[in-house]
Amino acid sequence: MSATASLQLPTDWRDFYSLTKPRVMSLVIFTGLCGLLAAPGTIHPVLGFTAILCIAVGAGGAAALNQWWEADLDAGMKRTAARPLPAGRMDRTSARDFGVGLSVASVLVMGLAVGWLAGLLLAVSIVYYAVVYTIWLKPRTPQNIVIGGGAGAFPPLIGWVAVTGHITAMPLLLFAIIFMWTPPHFWALAMFVKSDYAKVGIPMMPVVAGEQSTRRQILIYAALLVPVALAPWLIGGTGAIYGISALVLSLAFLALSVKVGLRRTGAADRMKPEKRLFAFSVVYLFTLFAALVVDHQASLQGWLQ
Repeated sequence: MSATASLQLPTDWRDFYSLTKPRVMSLVIFTGLCGLLAAPGTIHPVLGFTAILCIAVGAGGAAALNQWWEADLDAGMKRTAARPLPAGRMDRTSARDFGVGLSVASVLVMGLAVGWLAGLLLAVSIVYYAVVYTIWLKPRTPQNIVIGGGAGAFPPLIGWVAVTGHITAMPLLLFAIIFMWTPPHFWALAMFVKSDYAKVGIPMMPVVAGEQSTRRQILIYAALLVPVALAPWLIGGTGAIYGISALVLSLAFLALSVKVGLRRTGAADRMKPEKRLFAFSVVYLFTLFAALVVDHQASLQGWLQ
């Protein structure tokens, strides 16, 4: 067997696991779980576990399809060159079949076990990420992450619908929070890895519009995020625990975004403010959704009465 042929099959189960983008999946699982736990009503623990598992598996399937499609691009970027496909540890057919299998199975199980509305939303989120974002938007427009941000905003909506069986204002606001959070989060990352995107021709905002335009738009989206994050409290869907947490976290996010937005260059300190904003953006979303769950539990237990 030749050396090339020997690389046509995955050498380790961890390559399959890597295809699911586990670090990204952790945020997907957490926000989906928070949507489920904060929803009014109850769900059997087994069905609740099944719903979150399906969200995780569906997200993993979409991530695998993303890497299948972008294998050649990943090979040209330092940040992604070690992934299973560009590194030659797996053939593209295996990655594609793995992604399709996970995606289809997750939607069917969600629909049959939990509800078809939740299953439909999961299917839309997978298609949104694997097709609308990966195939259509990402290689064509610098607004790719703005429009494509909807793909990552589905999990809390799906978790909520898994419990209630219908869509109301609250889960739509949770969707909107992640939708508005995604551009400053991702553009902060793109600012210090823009050379990778430029090398493979991906029109990310810092590459196409330049650093200063990207900085301004990060600041704009961070400012818009403040009222959107507060909206669940303002409409009476949450209590003071969430409201105060959302206010403090969003103002901190905005303050870090101001430092990024008003800078003229990032060369002097190797993009430290941008890296700081990116790191905090992850903490922001985890903490905000955790506050949502704590607030809901406080309301159920009457802790603040």
